[in-house]
Amino acid sequence: MKLLLMGPPGAGKGSQSERLVKDFELTSISTGQMFRESHRNEEPLGIEAMRYIERGELVADDITNEIVRKRLLKEDAERCFILDGYPRTVSQAKALDDMLAKMRSKLTAVINITVDKKAILERMVGRRVCKQCGLSYHLAFKPTRQDGICDVCGGTLYQRPDDQLESVRNRLEIYESKTQPLLAYYKGRGILREVDGMQSFDAVYQAICAVLKELT
Repeated sequence: MKLLLMGPPGAGKGSQSERLVKDFELTSISTGQMFRESHRNEEPLGIEAMRYIERGELVADDITNEIVRKRLLKEDAERCFILDGYPRTVSQAKALDDMLAKMRSKLTAVINITVDKKAILERMVGRRVCKQCGLSYHLAFKPTRQDGICDVCGGTLYQRPDDQLESVRNRLEIYESKTQPLLAYYKGRGILREVDGMQSFDAVYQAICAVLKELT
């Protein structure tokens, strides 16, 4: 099973992906995570990618495609995986098709989580991340026991540049103009499925599981 999880920034793709990885033994391929890891390792691709991210822009296709291509060649991605954050444009989708074709493979399904704009702004602007362990919290929905301090490791929380209001608004505009056409692309291929992301986390997860059950 090879899946793509879609949805606007703040739709909960990362959290849903983590649970799917655990329950279905999928390999997680998250471009956001790969960009941050590459940046921490001071790799040229990661440094350049972070410049785009901090401006609230989509990372250039050539950088993103290359990072994903290298990840797909690893052994743990051969049998099954779930993509989070890629592709984000039709050109990236076509590049992914080419990558998978060379591996004699293809996507099983594309699951799109739908969420309204107001809810996205609330979710993302209130998000805080631990500098030390990377665990995510939310000022309203998942607060820490001690203000600004991670419950698990005691690290300091911070707001990522791409979660700041103007950056979020910019990311949503980019999503609507560049990423939305992907829905039509995958619908045309007959592999698009939609899930209502305005439900509770558990309800969204169960809806995704129902889609996966249909496919197996």
